Amino acid sequence: MPLLPSRVASANDPTSPFPLNNLPYGVFSTRSAAPRCGVALGDKVVDLHALEGSGLLNAGAGKPVFDKPSLNAFMGLGKPYWARVRSRLQALLAEGETRVLPNAALVPLKNVRMHMPFKVAEYTDFYAGRNHAFNVGSMFRGPENALPPNWLHIPIGYNGRASTVVVSGTDIHRPLGQMKPHGSETNIFGPCRRLDIELEMGAVVGTGNPMGKPVTVSEADEMIFGYVLLNDWSARDIQAWEYQPLGPFQAKAFATSISPWVVTRAALEPFRCSTPEREHELLPYLREPKPMLYDIDLSVRMRPEGAASATTLSRTNYKEMYYSAAQQLCHHAIGGCAMRTGDLLGSGTISGPTKEERGSLLELSWGGKEPITLDTGETRSFLEDGDEMTLEGHASGDGYRIGFGDCVGKILPAPAERNWG
Repeated sequence: MPLLPSRVASANDPTSPFPLNNLPYGVFSTRSAAPRCGVALGDKVVDLHALEGSGLLNAGAGKPVFDKPSLNAFMGLGKPYWARVRSRLQALLAEGETRVLPNAALVPLKNVRMHMPFKVAEYTDFYAGRNHAFNVGSMFRGPENALPPNWLHIPIGYNGRASTVVVSGTDIHRPLGQMKPHGSETNIFGPCRRLDIELEMGAVVGTGNPMGKPVTVSEADEMIFGYVLLNDWSARDIQAWEYQPLGPFQAKAFATSISPWVVTRAALEPFRCSTPEREHELLPYLREPKPMLYDIDLSVRMRPEGAASATTLSRTNYKEMYYSAAQQLCHHAIGGCAMRTGDLLGSGTISGPTKEERGSLLELSWGGKEPITLDTGETRSFLEDGDEMTLEGHASGDGYRIGFGDCVGKILPAPAERNWG
């Protein structure tokens, strides 16, 4: 599919992340307007509440859905409504369209503040990138035992904290916790010393399923409204001490950052690609009837405090995943778990086969044994206070790209320690 020309000239720039082909959804506010729903188009935000109020857009069969500070009401309507609104917006915003838009309909992106695009109902994080799983397993168990026995058969995941999923630009405090340093005979309490990022994609559930009703992979794919970039911040030393036997807890609960725009499944449709060849055939309920992954280029940048520019640490692609979001969602619901509008599924860390494609500092520095040299000359094994991390992602089409908006977070010092005695 080629570029769709828009009446907003900046959207026709082939380097813009937000052409008419994209139309990602988000929630924004201005000095004079409370948070409401919009879509990004070039260097503008299209105020969907303004279009709805003027009668140019009717998403909810006469009932407003875009006057709210989250996308949940719209997402819950389902795929026919999503398709109808997308088609209507592409017509209203096309190059040469003469219908007059309300004065408030197009807001400069530089003048808005972005908010969480949806209310997160629940958050589940998976461990579905084979290269990442093999790298981490090799560090701790050796390459011969890197993957757990079940890994090639099911998408492994854990339930995280919806309460600390935050939008890009939110600063992250270094977490406090309990650790047992390597070689020490005693455990200690204090600020995390091995703070890390995880480069992931997040799938946003639009429509759910009732408790007790499993869904197929195809049905799961139809339930997904769209995708965000996701940084699942990780306290590696806290995790190493706490994770057995039940898995991550405080090491993951302190923060997860997402990009401000939800890119719809419809916008990503031209970029579908297949999951990798299987070493072991999956059970029938997990088999995919069509390509379910997406060809999305991803990168990680670090900017130390005071640095003029950031250093690119990694470049990889979402197609490196072993399990798709649809497979993850299917597996999540197969036992009868009810999924809801606003559920967020983290893909797991996305790493490619080479060192330059690793999606975490744990891998890039190989557990701290191979520090990374930045463009500034500084070195890092894990994050230091003041470091700003940026995840970027886009799919490349014929003369256009589909972008998500950067996912940014800066590390602040740990909260002041109290007398916990």
